[in-house]
Amino acid sequence: MGTRPHEECESLDLDNDTVREAVSGDPDAFRDVYDALAPRVLGYLRSRGVEDPEGMVSEVFLAVHPRLPGLTGGSAGLRTLVFSVAHARAVDDARRRSRRPASFSYDPEYDDRVTGSAEQVAVASLEAERAIALMQHLNEDQKTVVTLRIIGDLTLEQTAEVTGKTVAAVKQLQRRGLLRLRSLMATPEVAR
Repeated sequence: MGTRPHEECESLDLDNDTVREAVSGDPDAFRDVYDALAPRVLGYLRSRGVEDPEGMVSEVFLAVHPRLPGLTGGSAGLRTLVFSVAHARAVDDARRRSRRPASFSYDPEYDDRVTGSAEQVAVASLEAERAIALMQHLNEDQKTVVTLRIIGDLTLEQTAEVTGKTVAAVKQLQRRGLLRLRSLMATPEVAR
């Protein structure tokens, strides 16, 4: 409690030394980067309604890897790069789905899963589902800013860079989005 978003990510062992090693091509350091950021990227992509968020997490890191040699800004620069790529992929996914909406019926006969993945179990909690459902009541800009700030754990400046907005606009969108979510959370019949 009381930590700023970038401090919390550093507590996930994503320090500038690890980032420097990943930039220099150390596969173990890149794995540490992935382990620290992938759950947040997955949460961001899920909250944006991406069709295959797990697959897209892999795509994001595959796109980030070749761009590492040009990285500046240490761990903060890396988080900004990763979430810039994730945001662009989420926008592309939404555009693709709007052009060709796909709908598939669920057929349990072809579902061979025995148990859900750890991520599925964590996100499947009722409050997480309700929070994600309530996010759909925000406008697109508010939803983007709130998910990048909370789930993506980006700073105001990083969020502004990812979205192409000013820091002041990001602050205002975050404030309005959180006020709207607070109001929706207080209404028991919403998104139940």
